[in-house]
Amino acid sequence: MPEVWILGGTGRSGRVIATELLRRNITPTLVGRDAVRLRKAAEELPGEVRTAVAESVDASATQIRRRTPAVVINTIGPFVTTAEPIVRACLPATHYIDLANDVATATRLLLLQDEVRAAGPTVVTASGFGATATESLVVKLCENRPTPRYVRVDMIPSLEIEVGPLGEALAASMTEGLPGVPGGRRFGGRCYRDGRLSPMRLASEPRTLSLPDGSRVTSVGVPLGELVAAQRASGATSVVSGSTELPSSPVMRAIVPLAAQLMAIKPLRTFATRRLAAVEIKPRPRPREHSWAHAVVEWADGSTRTGWLRAEDAQAFTGTVPAEVTRRLLAGEGRPGVHFPAALFGPSLAEDCGGTYLV
Repeated sequence: MPEVWILGGTGRSGRVIATELLRRNITPTLVGRDAVRLRKAAEELPGEVRTAVAESVDASATQIRRRTPAVVINTIGPFVTTAEPIVRACLPATHYIDLANDVATATRLLLLQDEVRAAGPTVVTASGFGATATESLVVKLCENRPTPRYVRVDMIPSLEIEVGPLGEALAASMTEGLPGVPGGRRFGGRCYRDGRLSPMRLASEPRTLSLPDGSRVTSVGVPLGELVAAQRASGATSVVSGSTELPSSPVMRAIVPLAAQLMAIKPLRTFATRRLAAVEIKPRPRPREHSWAHAVVEWADGSTRTGWLRAEDAQAFTGTVPAEVTRRLLAGEGRPGVHFPAALFGPSLAEDCGGTYLV
């Protein structure tokens, strides 16, 4: 039986992914630093689960090279630090999937394109709710159409929050999520202009959206992984990505860019990471029944298409995508190289993960 490893297997994402793998009759191996937590997580899952202890990213990479599992699913942030060494450890025999959703990780992995293609495995990045849902919608809207000139995508997640500390990995993902990438300041916003990553003020270009369920939300510009995914899926020279997860009031839209620039000061960034990691998260129900992705695509002749993708809990969708991608990779449906999920498997992937298109 092919081995499927989940790095960070005791975390919420790891446990949800493991459950979805079991539903597809795939036995997961939970990989983490603490043997006791691994055993406890394995006992709570609805099926046979293996465990493996790896105390660091380097230790995980060493074990991957030695044991060559069929698929490795990376849930450990910050992905800008963990993704590349794990991908390199997977070459040449192991497929790789991650939940990264930042521009830096996407652009760095795409630089490995030739190397990964020559080696032969499939690398699938940004396999969570935001990038997969918005990219899938863009692929759907652009089917059988010429290359558009402009795309805007917005993600509107809805998820139940578990009680517990935020944790080091997630805190680091938040503070390191806007590192230096081409096209602007180290911790500044990004969009695509003339086909290139270009500066854009964080939390700018607010857009109030009327959801299909009748509620209204405001999304503001933020450079997440879906920005790169949408550009590559559409080929558009002008692309903006937005999210409802950033504050959208006029005052906060003025503060966010200034606060982001402070993160460029390493001692402040380190301090913020430590404080965030210790924050105790209070449980919270889903703010709305569904999660949504929204996209507007515009062509040179002025024609436009607009659409929505409806999903349930965003965390559940994030767990389902890597499991479904794994099933398809084990079935031989992958291709050598670095890919985003919908560009590799088409818009049917989101539907098989519980999404519904409203185009």
